[in-house]
Amino acid sequence: MKRKNQAQGIKRREFLQRSAAFTAGSMIVGSGTSTLFGAGTSRRSGTSIESITLNNGIEMPILGFGTLYLRDELGVRCVADAISLGYRLIDTATVYGNEESVGGGIKLSGINREELFVTSKVWVDDYGYEQARKAFQASLDKMGLDYLDLYLIHRPRGDIKGTWMAMEDLYKEGKIKVIGVSNFETNHLEELMSYATIKPAVNQIETHAFFQQEKARETLKKYEIQMEAWSPFAQGRNELFTNETLAAIGKKHNKSNAQVSLRWHYQRGIVAIPRSSQKAHMQENLNIFDFKLDDSEMKTISSLDLNITQFPEWE
Repeated sequence: MKRKNQAQGIKRREFLQRSAAFTAGSMIVGSGTSTLFGAGTSRRSGTSIESITLNNGIEMPILGFGTLYLRDELGVRCVADAISLGYRLIDTATVYGNEESVGGGIKLSGINREELFVTSKVWVDDYGYEQARKAFQASLDKMGLDYLDLYLIHRPRGDIKGTWMAMEDLYKEGKIKVIGVSNFETNHLEELMSYATIKPAVNQIETHAFFQQEKARETLKKYEIQMEAWSPFAQGRNELFTNETLAAIGKKHNKSNAQVSLRWHYQRGIVAIPRSSQKAHMQENLNIFDFKLDDSEMKTISSLDLNITQFPEWE
């Protein structure tokens, strides 16, 4: 698998080398087509990335930067690079073991804290009211921050109720702007909402061309909970970066498979947080706002859905 993913990475670099659109080096933002409630445009420090308005009125960028596996000095550099290119949504988690690196990258970037939307997640080992509060403070301390924009329950296991009560209190205390969940299915959400006094604003779940989660998307729209995609490229699994269907669509627009994939997420109103350690790929992933997939192209991509996770080891 590692060798296959390395080959797919080369495919991406080959595209960048020959793409005139990329070498122009500019991020052009076109008119938005986000279909979820409250879509708008948010402008921060010279960059313009569309935002969506969550169910508590807070704005969240619709495209962000994931940090899974980006640790130590590599993590610091990657976060700083991403911010320098215009990313404002930065996603991490306690279990990633890189919150110090994320904080270091934020500090190195020199950006004002208020311009960022920083997410972390509480892990299963820290569930329960008191332990979750301690874990939250530990995350803040590691990143050198005074508050988080978004805090998520990472998986629907263990003492969810006690953890959510802790998060509600932290929200009321102004230490978290938005609270939500990750990897929750409909039954998990409905159970949580049976006792929650604050409705979750985000559900971060596996979403990509091969596992499109259309039923989950409709359910989340009904509850006004924002859908966010982890691994929007499926980490290159099932040969996403060389998929012929995506490549044919990309050829029409002079775009890569990665860019087509992200544009597809964007047009479905889904927040995506692609990860890369290569600055060229980070820039490539931002250049999705100067083209639009038509209805036939969106339908063609929908035909790729296998309706099954590509990460069975994480189940």
